[in-house]
Amino acid sequence: MGLPSVPLLDLAHSMEPTMKTLTITQPDDWHVHLRDGPALVRTANDIARWAHRAVVMPNLAPPVVNVAAAEAYRDRIISALTPENRHFDPLMTLYLTDNTSAAEVARLAESSTVHAIKLYPAGATTNSAAGVNDLSSLYPVFEAMEKHDVPLLIHGEVTDSEIDIFDREKVFIDRHLGPLVERFPGLRVIFEHITTEEAVAFVVAARNGVAATITAHHLLYNRNDMLVGGIRPHFFVYPS
Repeated sequence: MGLPSVPLLDLAHSMEPTMKTLTITQPDDWHVHLRDGPALVRTANDIARWAHRAVVMPNLAPPVVNVAAAEAYRDRIISALTPENRHFDPLMTLYLTDNTSAAEVARLAESSTVHAIKLYPAGATTNSAAGVNDLSSLYPVFEAMEKHDVPLLIHGEVTDSEIDIFDREKVFIDRHLGPLVERFPGLRVIFEHITTEEAVAFVVAARNGVAATITAHHLLYNRNDMLVGGIRPHFFVYPS
C-alpha cells in the first residue's frame, strides 16, 4: 500500500488559463508528530481541525516497528478524537530498524492503514536510538519495499561528530542517499524536511520516484536570520 497521491501536474494542466486561485478546502499534512499518551487528546484534535489526512511519524518511545503496533497507535489516535473530528484519517508509518524484515514489509503491503516506512539514522533526532546503523544490512528490506511499492521516508543526515552540523544533510546525500537511489531504481523515496540547496539539486536531478518535502520556514529563513546581529532562538529549528 503506497501513500495516496494527488496528480498535481494533471490538475495544473487542466486548469482554465484564467483561473487565478485554487482553494484547498481541507488539506493533508504529509509529516506530523502526534506523539502518544495524554498529549494525543491535544495533538490529534489540533491536526484534525484543519486536515483530512496526515502521515503520522513513528518515532515514539518505544518506536512503532511493526504493523500491529502501528494499527494499535492508530486506534489510540482515533480514540483521542472528539466527535466533530472523527473525519480525520491518520496514515500510519513504520520505524525502520536494523532488525526490520522483508516479511514485515509484506505485512505492511497488505495493510489498509499503514502506508510507508521511515528511516532515521541512529542518534540523529528525537527517539532515534533504535534507528538504522548500517544501510547495507537492510538491502533485502529495500528490495521488498521495491517489490511491494512501499515508499521510504528518509530523515537525511549523518551523525558523525566531526561533520559540521550544517553539512550533515549534504554528506548524507553523498554517502548514503545517492547510492541507495541508484541501487534500487524502483524504490519510491521521499527526502523529508530538506534544508539545503544541495538537497533541492539532488531531488531535481534524480530519477522518477524521488521527491522531497520542505517546511515553510526553511523556504523563508536561513541561519543568517538566526545568528547575524545576535542569536534569535525563535528561528532555530531542527527536524524531528
